[in-house]
Amino acid sequence: MNFHKTSGEALPDAVAFIRQNLAVLPVIADISLYTAHPGSGLRRLADNDDAAPPYWAYRWAGGLALAHHVLARPETVRGRRVLDLGAGSGLVGIAAAKAGATGVLSAEIDPNGIAAIGLNAGLNGVTVTAVGDDLVGGTPPEVDVVLVGDLFYAPELAERVTAFLDRCLAADIEVLVGDPGREFLPLARLEQVAEYAVADVGSGAAPGKVFAFVA
Repeated sequence: MNFHKTSGEALPDAVAFIRQNLAVLPVIADISLYTAHPGSGLRRLADNDDAAPPYWAYRWAGGLALAHHVLARPETVRGRRVLDLGAGSGLVGIAAAKAGATGVLSAEIDPNGIAAIGLNAGLNGVTVTAVGDDLVGGTPPEVDVVLVGDLFYAPELAERVTAFLDRCLAADIEVLVGDPGREFLPLARLEQVAEYAVADVGSGAAPGKVFAFVA
């Protein structure tokens, strides 16, 4: 099996919907993902009019940068336990698994994203464990590295994520953040380690930067 789900339930037709309506497209290196396109009709997956936008279905600069980084620097994750926080469709966790991580937790609160992670892990022949709980409010799981892609786009979320990452550092967990420079990025807590030219959702090329989160 390529995928384990520990919590979070997708809508009953989510897996079939993604298979039927999203396109399998190459993203980076030898990783392909089920990807949204203009004819996907993703809103049909929403269970009510107030459902969150399907962020998981698009490519975000921070996640792309982190995926590039762990593939270019596999020693970052090789032989280590990894948490992909805010996993979306699973790109960063898949890259970590391909780079030799001993275990990957892909945390994503959108249940349809959980469905996509399972499909994408199988598509790429790797094993990940998808977690549907909101981990940010609790104690960090037993991992060695946390990879955070594009979670600083809103003030309250940025505050919660920063507090969680502080708890990770206190537990001797290394943290890498991928981000193109969102408004609420805590720059005073970051040391840039790499930059990659990547695409960003809703725009063209963006500077996908990778940072170490520091005390």
